[in-house]
Amino acid sequence: MSEELIPINIIIGDRNYRIKTLAKDEEVIRRTLKTINDKIIEFKTQFAGKDMQDYIAMVMIWYATQTSADSNPALEQEMLTALQHMEEQLDKAL
Repeated sequence: MSEELIPINIIIGDRNYRIKTLAKDEEVIRRTLKTINDKIIEFKTQFAGKDMQDYIAMVMIWYATQTSADSNPALEQEMLTALQHMEEQLDKAL
C-alpha cells in the first residue's frame, strides 16, 4: 500500500508554497527550510541590495557545497532528496 501525501505550507524567502509530501518526510523538509531561510537572512545582511532570487541562489550554492563537504552520505542523500522534492514542487507552483 502506498503512503498518502499530506499538504504542507512552506516558506522560502518571502514566498509561500503549498506542497504535498509524505508525512515521514515533513520533518526533514521543515529542518531544511529552516536552514535555507536562516542562511537567506544571513546573506541579506552580508550582501545588501540584492533581490530575493539572488539570495536564494547563493544559499542553494552554499547548501550544495556544504553538503558535499560533509562525510555523512546518508544525510547527504536525505538532503538531496528533500531539495529535489522541493524543486519539483516549486516548478509545479510556478
